[in-house]
Amino acid sequence: MKDTDASIEEKSKDIVNKSEEKSKAEADLVTANEDKEEISNQLDMLSLENMDLHKTCDFVVKNFEIRQTARDEEIEGLKQAKAILSGAKFSAFLQNMK
Repeated sequence: MKDTDASIEEKSKDIVNKSEEKSKAEADLVTANEDKEEISNQLDMLSLENMDLHKTCDFVVKNFEIRQTARDEEIEGLKQAKAILSGAKFSAFLQNMK
């Protein structure tokens, strides 16, 4: 009888300890799920930001040659205007255009 009572008491303590461990594990699981949800939201936001940046970058890359050509033409026009304003003859300017 004493052995049975001791065994029952030991098993009861074991049940209490395991219940505490289970409670801690469940709390850890809840915390881990909350962290996972937060990280998932951050990843979604970063993904959207990445897409926005990618669109901007694609626009720059796609239009680089067009913008480069326009800028070169503008620089040439400014050089010609500067030459005219600094006293160069207009006939020299027309010869450069040919």
